[in-house]
Amino acid sequence: MIHSLLLLLVMAAVTLLTRALPFLLFDRPGELPDWISWLGRVLPPAIMALLVVYCLRNIDLLSASHGLPELLGVAAAALLHLWKGNTMLSIFGATVFYMLLIQGGLF
Repeated sequence: MIHSLLLLLVMAAVTLLTRALPFLLFDRPGELPDWISWLGRVLPPAIMALLVVYCLRNIDLLSASHGLPELLGVAAAALLHLWKGNTMLSIFGATVFYMLLIQGGLF
């Protein structure tokens, strides 16, 4: 019982610290440090690229579908994003398209 309570308190403290740390570090008025601005520019595309690689890592080109549904899903996301520029539309639209390909019996 005590062990569980201590675990809960540590998790709560760490969560509170991670939420409050940016406000504690950058509470002064003015510009953000250059490296924070740089991270804000480079991390979103890097994380998206990492997620694409993670999602496509198990494609079996020798299977019956040859990875075609996955590649069509990626193409749909890219085309939707180029067309509308809306990240949420791209993600959800491509996901629906991919699920229709998989669940619809086309592959």
